Amino acid sequence: MKSLLAALALTTALTVPGLALARPVTLTTQMNRYGGDGAYLAIYVTDPSGAYAGTLWMAGTRTRYYSHLSDWYAATGGDPAQIDGITGASVGAGRTLEITFDLADTLFDAGYTLHIDAAVEDMRDSPDEVSVPLTAAGAGVPVPGGRYIASFGYSF
Repeated sequence: MKSLLAALALTTALTVPGLALARPVTLTTQMNRYGGDGAYLAIYVTDPSGAYAGTLWMAGTRTRYYSHLSDWYAATGGDPAQIDGITGASVGAGRTLEITFDLADTLFDAGYTLHIDAAVEDMRDSPDEVSVPLTAAGAGVPVPGGRYIASFGYSF
């Protein structure tokens, strides 16, 4: 039941009424000015054991490039069905991606980790560009990215 709830909350950004409470969460990703094309980003969550739990968002719509999001790709087998239609355009250098959706309260302070893989055409891939535990205390605290992401944060 717990994994079903997590999958529903993550892949559709909705929760089943009566099973869990949810809260609106805003994810803010500020991109570096890296001088290349728009970045593909896979934003996904792993459970306390490190196993893939679900995809929150995919920035970039051409599935042929998803293999460059290597940690996400390995976790999902590159299955576009894992994205569940939650996608947007790639994110340009120096731009900010801000998305808001409901996440189950049970994901916070329970050992879940949010990850972001990044890839840019004709540049190096950056798996696990961001990895941050989902905690109430972490809300509003920006964390640095790696190669393409300047900072990432989430807020309630």
